[in-house]
Amino acid sequence: MLDDRKLTILRAIVTDYVSSREPVGSKALVERHGLNVSPATVRNDMAVLEEEGYITQPHTSAGRIPTDKGYRLFVDRLSTVKPLSVAERRAITTFMMGALDVDDIVRRTVQLLAQITHQVAIVQYPVVSTATICHVEIVRLSADRGLVICVTSTGSVEQRLIGLPEASDADIAQVRGRLAERLIGTTAVEAAHRLASFAVTVPPARAVFAAAVAAAVLDILGPDASARVAVAGVPNLARFGASYETTVKPVLEALEEQVVLLRLLGEATTGDDVMVRIGHENDYAPLRATSVVASGYGSDAGSRATLGIVGPTRMDYPSAIASVRAVARYVGRFLAEA
Repeated sequence: MLDDRKLTILRAIVTDYVSSREPVGSKALVERHGLNVSPATVRNDMAVLEEEGYITQPHTSAGRIPTDKGYRLFVDRLSTVKPLSVAERRAITTFMMGALDVDDIVRRTVQLLAQITHQVAIVQYPVVSTATICHVEIVRLSADRGLVICVTSTGSVEQRLIGLPEASDADIAQVRGRLAERLIGTTAVEAAHRLASFAVTVPPARAVFAAAVAAAVLDILGPDASARVAVAGVPNLARFGASYETTVKPVLEALEEQVVLLRLLGEATTGDDVMVRIGHENDYAPLRATSVVASGYGSDAGSRATLGIVGPTRMDYPSAIASVRAVARYVGRFLAEA
């Protein structure tokens, strides 16, 4: 176990390195942090920290930088998380105000998270288990093309193009009416079950058209929203100040694979707690030069998903944790009230 003075020195090294991106020396620590000990004493403590694997010396005659183990201890020993400023809290409220539907909420959330953390933000689309269908519509666009529209209780609006082979306005009206009778007020699972036999509920002459409409609605309901993620803040990669090959390139490649991003979020968080995975704690090897800060959002009874940020291990963890926690809680409340 490290004594209080060595923990203070480690915290100071992490703080200075995050701020300056330069290795930290003993003299600078004494001058900047008022440690009330000599640089020689600090050097001795730094030697112990290095021997224990909490810091390392990147090259001879340089100061020290934290290791993954050092960052982990720093995060685990955080007594307080830096609170968001009044301006930051106001920015969250203002940015989210006026969101129209789930897609808009996710878009705004991922942009907000990237903006206030200056990292790459990832937001998983929520799984809305209690959402019900509140409106279905079939609109003629031309003589042989139409649009099937489905609106859910969360405000989500999805649409699909369909062909209208010899479908009259009377055909459209009848199929629309039967569709509404069977689907309004049902969940996606219930709707999919009812659509399986939808074509037999209309006259044989309209069965082909009804089957096409049913297929379009099933296509709308079928994709698993939880398998979708939104990403923002990719330009923030330029701020990493790290090797392109070892840090930036693997992140760019991971951003192209939604399965990887979902796994990162899923592994980094459980429940509403903010979880931090640092460097080699990430199971996805190409991202072991980065850290993931993530949290669940929403409620188990309704919408549930995860959000987080990916950035260099040299990140401002107190601010990152506070930001991720605040955004997750705000979005959860917003969804609950939507």
